[in-house]
Amino acid sequence: MTARLADIAVQAGVSEATVSRVLNGKPGVSAATRESVLAALDVLGYERPVRLRQRSAGLVGLITPELENPIFPAFAQVISQALTRQGFTPVLATQTPGGSTEDELTEMLVDRGVAGIIFVSGLHADTTADPQRYERLRGQGVPFVLINGFSPTVRAPFVSPDDRAAMRLAVTHLVALGHRSVGLAVGPHRFVPVQRKTDGFLRAVEEQLGLSGAAAERMIAQSLYTLEGGQAAASTLLDQGCTAVVCASDMMALGAVRAARERGLGVPSQVSVIGFDDSPLIAFTDPPLTTIRQPVQAMGQAAVRALLEEVSGTPAPHSEFVFLPELVVRGSTAGVPDGTVRAVSPLLRTGEKRAEDQTGG
Repeated sequence: MTARLADIAVQAGVSEATVSRVLNGKPGVSAATRESVLAALDVLGYERPVRLRQRSAGLVGLITPELENPIFPAFAQVISQALTRQGFTPVLATQTPGGSTEDELTEMLVDRGVAGIIFVSGLHADTTADPQRYERLRGQGVPFVLINGFSPTVRAPFVSPDDRAAMRLAVTHLVALGHRSVGLAVGPHRFVPVQRKTDGFLRAVEEQLGLSGAAAERMIAQSLYTLEGGQAAASTLLDQGCTAVVCASDMMALGAVRAARERGLGVPSQVSVIGFDDSPLIAFTDPPLTTIRQPVQAMGQAAVRALLEEVSGTPAPHSEFVFLPELVVRGSTAGVPDGTVRAVSPLLRTGEKRAEDQTGG
């Protein structure tokens, strides 16, 4: 092995330590140096390790945390269509409770020689997770793009919606309808999108309702990104006297509607509810859900473009592409029970008109 390392190092014009790092998939080696070492392997007649063999130009992995939430199939469809148009075949890998983890799915895709991987709402969004898993993946020469979530320590392109702007849109809409007690139902605080939504919500209620500090914090309830989680969070907020609830996902919003109805409260006649995502079929719920539309089409296409640039040898910068969301007004929001309605701001009118144009409302 020592002789092999020495031969390869001489052929590639690098140190033996660098050759070792490349062969073992370790980070800290430039793409150009990595290619020099791999070329030296080929010239000397050595067989490349399985993980370093030429990757199929046709396979791209897509990892999602689940498929029960309709926003993830929506992302999968957009990304799959964009990849197919470029001649690639998407390989969908989904985590399931008690099943494969993100790391296991990543290893499986790498073993199958995918040209790259797109992660949707993965561990990169969890501030308590070890970001080194992505550095190790980069060390193996696998390009990747990350959707929804940002880490300053991960060198890769990120694609996200503007969560802070989304909360500003939601609060502005509700305040314009006369609501003065607005709550936020979100997931666990360790997730980057939750932290950004929380920050945006706190800024919005301070600017528009004069609410800050502990009083504003009490209007935030954390739970799970599920219907049941939304129901539990909304129950807490209704106990606080909220007349309107902004939710971090459409699934949570449906849970908030259930929580209100269990108390005999009408939606939107007594409680207004706003979701987040504009998931497929959400316009046909009872009542049709007012929501913040996550620009899935634009985000999915941007993620594919960034990945294919990496695959073609043009690394994308370590940056975040942020997309503006839109307010889609439907039937789950209305004025407060006393009928007090403030004038709608020009900004909100523009956002609502755009939403109506796109939904046929």
